[in-house]
Amino acid sequence: MAESEVKIPSETLEAIARSLFKSTAEYGFRQVDYLRFVNLILDMSMKNGVDAARDPAAPAPRQPEAPVSMPLHGEGLAIRSYDLTTDRPLCEKWVADRRGRYFLLSRTTAEPLEIGQLLAGDHNLLGVITLADGHPIGLMAFLDHDRAQKKAELRKLIGEAEHRGKGYGKQAAALWIRYGIANLGLRKIYLNTLETDLRNIRLNEELGFKVEGILRNECWFDGEYHDILRMALLVE
Repeated sequence: MAESEVKIPSETLEAIARSLFKSTAEYGFRQVDYLRFVNLILDMSMKNGVDAARDPAAPAPRQPEAPVSMPLHGEGLAIRSYDLTTDRPLCEKWVADRRGRYFLLSRTTAEPLEIGQLLAGDHNLLGVITLADGHPIGLMAFLDHDRAQKKAELRKLIGEAEHRGKGYGKQAAALWIRYGIANLGLRKIYLNTLETDLRNIRLNEELGFKVEGILRNECWFDGEYHDILRMALLVE
């Protein structure tokens, strides 16, 4: 491939490779299996004309937009302001499982935060994801909002298990990102995730994020060390 052609960033390749290696090692791959696997991938890429596929360039930086007001409306869902007086029981329910506990995890100490710290923090902003009928199903958050540097960490949680895997998280994240840029003046939105698989990377790239790096064995969670994938979205 010519140097002038767009290439997948090396950070993204490493993140994908580490995810694949972990899965295949757990399955029982040996070195000879990896050699066979790589050759199969190369053969498939040549047979299917991968070089003619979509442009893999990272998304261009986002542009600021006009301010929007709460609730934020999407297709079949909305995000409303978090209500301190009525929404805490919902949050306590949603953070009980593994995904919820990860939502509470401090990125600086790898220790779980108390629910009250998350909900009442001066630098944290939360919104409740609801279906079109108003039924609440999850949370969006901007944490550690740095007003001087105009940046914040994005987190999302679909708390109701039956509504996971239906695209609500991605749509809610897109609405929340727009709100952060237009209303909070954010110029950098970043996320840190344990999920270093290809699907998660692709989903975040579609929202405008780009891999910044991998923090190796950064977090002790559920009895083992995990890599943390760091991605960020920049705003012009």
